[in-house]
Amino acid sequence: MSATPIDLPRWADAGLVPLVSVAAALVVAGLVVIGIGESPLEATTLLLRGALGSAEGISFTLYYTTNFIFTGLAVAVAFHAGLFNIGGEGQATIAGIFVALACLWLAPLPGILLVPLAILAAAAGGALYGFIPGWLQATRGSHVVITTIMFNFIAATLSVYLLVEVIGKPGSMQAETPEFARHAILTPMHELLAPLGLKLPATPLNSAFLLALAALVAVWALIYRSRLGYAIRTVGANPRAAAYAGISPARIIMVAMAISGALAGGLAVNEVMGVQHRLLLDFTAGYGFVGIAVALMGRGHPVGVGLAALLFGVLYQGGAELSFDKPSITRDMVVVIGGVIILFAGALDGLFRRLVAGLLRLGRPA
Repeated sequence: MSATPIDLPRWADAGLVPLVSVAAALVVAGLVVIGIGESPLEATTLLLRGALGSAEGISFTLYYTTNFIFTGLAVAVAFHAGLFNIGGEGQATIAGIFVALACLWLAPLPGILLVPLAILAAAAGGALYGFIPGWLQATRGSHVVITTIMFNFIAATLSVYLLVEVIGKPGSMQAETPEFARHAILTPMHELLAPLGLKLPATPLNSAFLLALAALVAVWALIYRSRLGYAIRTVGANPRAAAYAGISPARIIMVAMAISGALAGGLAVNEVMGVQHRLLLDFTAGYGFVGIAVALMGRGHPVGVGLAALLFGVLYQGGAELSFDKPSITRDMVVVIGGVIILFAGALDGLFRRLVAGLLRLGRPA
């Protein structure tokens, strides 16, 4: 027997329910901190100070935020089409291979051509790797959750093979490509803002952050202001009604997954072109999975995704600083907090919706 859904006003559904979910998750995380003998208030102060208390901390926070914006948007676009894309890791890995090949093979080109082509290569690689699971579901009935899980493993294996046997750096004991040419990398933000008189410390934050902000606007325009976005939302809401209205659910599924994969490719642009300047193993570092929590918390809306990405950026950067000050609180604690947020924002979402509706008397049975 299923529970009756709760119909909340948009402001409560998009703002209040996620806030209650995060607050509950932080309370649980605080209990864990107490359990290891530390003060949750002191830990929270150190975490926020490490993430937002200095220009360097803010820069690192925005660097992490950039990754989460791309992966959160990738999951969100698939959500709108009624799909659960958990293949962000694999799509970003393939995008990293594409961007590395572009930066190495097209190195003779000037930077004004090479950088845009490499970014497009990353988007194409991610889109291709997202399109295939979409095609399998649309034409063969293979569930996209299962296929994207398997495609994550295939991408990781392919990456190892290529880095060890084909495009690896000669003489290096590490699985990596040669470093890209100077004109093939993204401009660090501290160099980009220096001519404007803004002095920032040298951090991994680079111009990919601006691309991430542009992606937020582009996805908003796509989903809420375009015919394709309307078709995607219609298929996600009711595929039969969409088909009755003349929209092909199969085509929309494939297109949505391709767009989702292209957005996941932004993670490769930030990490490979903007930070590492070469392709390394496991550069995705689990950002693709965190994107699921970002999309859930953000309710699939670009504004919500941006705010949720910033929250996780604070947790990642603040958690790193916290582990220095409090060795008993390791970075694994941040993973625990993220897991609790995923649990509360996803699996327990209905519980908090009912709680908010009951407390404020805002809800009514749909």
